[in-house]
Amino acid sequence: MSRIASALIAVLAGAVTTLGPADAGVRQTTSSRSYAVSGNTGTELLRSMDRNGPRHGFLTRAIAQTKYTVTWSFDVGERGGMCRLRRADARLSITFTYPEASDPLSPALEGRWRTFLAGARRHEETHARLARQMVDAAERAVRGLSLPVDRGCMATRREIKARVDRVIAGYEARQLAFDALEHAEGGRVDRLIEALVREDGR
Repeated sequence: MSRIASALIAVLAGAVTTLGPADAGVRQTTSSRSYAVSGNTGTELLRSMDRNGPRHGFLTRAIAQTKYTVTWSFDVGERGGMCRLRRADARLSITFTYPEASDPLSPALEGRWRTFLAGARRHEETHARLARQMVDAAERAVRGLSLPVDRGCMATRREIKARVDRVIAGYEARQLAFDALEHAEGGRVDRLIEALVREDGR
């Protein structure tokens, strides 16, 4: 599989931080942005994406990208000789980045381009769903947590972070497994690219 296909997705998980109280629950914001690509064939569009796409690592660029960050707010207090987690709130921010053709395309290429973008969006939206499931699972993992009182309730805070970190690690593994399946030779990403360039040179 080409370097462009292997760089289709980049996922960034935000660090877990302990902040002051916030509105209860998980709050999610989603936004999209685009970058310009040009070309008269599917191959030229792919080359333009490779030049102009969002960075994926130090040297490569992605065709499309899902970036998410999570900020946690944990309200921990003492009651009845116990340090209790009274509320766990999260802010999940998801940003999609997609290519956008800057010049008019031929009718045949336009159809293939729309199919390519639809497939890329399905792929990215799966990453976003996994991110939301991760945040929900982490909130459930710490719900109702209480430990004996210690100075600053540090044991409870450490346990909160440990539980959230375990959930994040599990879901990051699921993200990688999903990419491995999609990017495998003959996988959906490979087929999307093949369909985009299929009529080139004919």
